[in-house]
Amino acid sequence: MVKGRPCAILLIIFLVLIIQCSTSAFATSHSSSMRMELIHRHAHHLSTRPKTQLELIKDLLHSDIIRQKMIAHKRRISLSPRRDALETTNTSSTAIEMPLSAGRDYGTGMYFVEFKVGTPAQKFTLVVDTGSELTWVNCRYNCGANCTTKGRLDKRRVFKGDFSSSFKTVPCFSQTCKIEFMNLFSLTRCPMPSTPCAYDFRYVDGSEAMGIFAKETVTLGLTNGRKLRLKDVVIGCSDSFQGQSFVKADGVMGLAYGKYTFAKRASEFFDGKFSYCLVDHLSHKNVSNYIIFGSNNNESSSSLSEKKRHTKLELGLLSPFYAVNVIGISIGGVMLKIPIQVWDANSGGGTIVDSGSTLTSLAEPAYKPVMAALQMSVSKFQRLMPKGLPIDYCFSSTGYDEKLVPSLVIHFADGARFEPHKKSYIIDVADGVKCLGFVSVAWPGISTIGNIMQQNYLWEFDLAQSKLGFVASSCT
Repeated sequence: MVKGRPCAILLIIFLVLIIQCSTSAFATSHSSSMRMELIHRHAHHLSTRPKTQLELIKDLLHSDIIRQKMIAHKRRISLSPRRDALETTNTSSTAIEMPLSAGRDYGTGMYFVEFKVGTPAQKFTLVVDTGSELTWVNCRYNCGANCTTKGRLDKRRVFKGDFSSSFKTVPCFSQTCKIEFMNLFSLTRCPMPSTPCAYDFRYVDGSEAMGIFAKETVTLGLTNGRKLRLKDVVIGCSDSFQGQSFVKADGVMGLAYGKYTFAKRASEFFDGKFSYCLVDHLSHKNVSNYIIFGSNNNESSSSLSEKKRHTKLELGLLSPFYAVNVIGISIGGVMLKIPIQVWDANSGGGTIVDSGSTLTSLAEPAYKPVMAALQMSVSKFQRLMPKGLPIDYCFSSTGYDEKLVPSLVIHFADGARFEPHKKSYIIDVADGVKCLGFVSVAWPGISTIGNIMQQNYLWEFDLAQSKLGFVASSCT
């Protein structure tokens, strides 16, 4: 019996290796998809006192103001030279599915997903951001005894890089750090060749995230219940972050268009696509949907496929954002008189689709005619001005019938038409109060299709074919 034990041990090890290999590579031989549950901004950490709907809208608008400044700022610095601290195997039959749900019940942030990183895997809640290039988590590395004594910091979970066998830092002396990570805000300082490559994000609202780059293993759930371990994913290990941009989150999932974004990595592995369906922003936490990497094979998706419309994604035009080629807006079947330069990125304008913005923002030459046309349809109702709410036009909803409001349509250059639900631009802000859900951006400026305008639509970002698909959906 003693002589046979080494053979038995070797056999066990061999079987374990086979299981691990089949789990990591099974996507190449099984039809599935990868998905992550998408949790709305108000459906995460429960606040001590439930906020009123008006308070929530005020918070969202404050975040939008910061967001618009960040979009303009990021556009400028993408063209700037690097400096010490910048401010802010294709498997077409498989996909990843990550849970995604709405969350008026909790009180701040963006949409969230649960994200497992490291070996063994550690679970975190990340902001889903189509405007961010870097995926990062609150993290400690080379922290010694502090890693074992402090599991959380400021009530946030902390990824402990020292405890992960797959955590590999990127040396600051490497070409990856010096050249390839320039657009990810890598720093030029390099005390020693082996020093980890560092980054410094600084946003105009004072928020910041500083840390080091690493490559890690991410554990993902597939639609058939199996797990996939995606290796060597670029992540940021942030040992310092603060500010309103990251309240209630453990980090950010970067879904922008870029070489090292999570969207790029996951979608390349799964058919070059990712998609999401945003439930109503006022939905409670028990209402959810998913962000899916790869083909969406749900029956509901199949039944909608014939109705899905497509327009070109202008990848790289307003990098790292997802730009679309809008040519106009019509209301009630009448095309509004908006200068074509508003939609031209080369003339200071352009339009992006952004999950991190709440309301839809329009450059001033487009904002004025849109607001004027919509105001006419609701002018019979008493105008209200809720205190502290930076929206130009609100009114009493007593007697309101959405049939009174003409349909708004966003027209794309290739003939596609996006007709948002009326509740997505005539929005509820308090009991008995509705507002026109648009904000103005100074000209020249980028217009943004925000997530309230996107709600109850399925959106498919096809990075391989440079296409954006969209179709109305209940998202449930």
